[in-house]
Amino acid sequence: MRSILEEEVAVELQHVNVKLLLENPEELNLDAVIPVFHSWIQDQVCEELLLDVTDYRHVHHGPGVVLIGHEADYSIDNTDGRLGIRYNRKAPLDGSNQDRLAQGVRAALAAAERLQQDIRLNGRFNFNGRAVEIFINDRLLAPNEPETRHALESEFESFTRDLFGGVKHTMTFESDQRRLFGATIKAEHPVNVVDFLENLSRGKGASYDVI
Repeated sequence: MRSILEEEVAVELQHVNVKLLLENPEELNLDAVIPVFHSWIQDQVCEELLLDVTDYRHVHHGPGVVLIGHEADYSIDNTDGRLGIRYNRKAPLDGSNQDRLAQGVRAALAAAERLQQDIRLNGRFNFNGRAVEIFINDRLLAPNEPETRHALESEFESFTRDLFGGVKHTMTFESDQRRLFGATIKAEHPVNVVDFLENLSRGKGASYDVI
């Protein structure tokens, strides 16, 4: 039986995950993040319904501190020892693949901006402005295989051109098939959160290299 990818049917992305890596992550006190996340639940500051906070810091290079929501989770994630704010979309979204990628990145950027401005973190939470990881948390829709990259590479390229604006960047796809399909995008120099959001709204092109 031929697979969906073999039939060259467009891959519909769902369950987009976005992780923004931190500058000087060793400076962040994760104890301080827990009450911040609880206050997000109390005030319902995100578009998604927020429900609970779970602490996985005892897991080496694990999920870290997770703010559990109905439609999506937010976390200070430490997978592979890379600390960053992660947005994990769980509920399906309408629209195009570009719409879903943009929604995930906007949600992660909005969370990063909120954390950067929170005085309870004493200025210790800072997105490094250069490294963005985008991956698809659905092995059925997007298995990490060469066929998936072939089907989706242009989608990722188009999106990152908009996201990084005129800043030169590289995009490296995950080659380990045991891991989720996705890519790490690194800018030549830092871009601040506001500029990232403006780039998404304008959709202007950029220079990039794909690895």
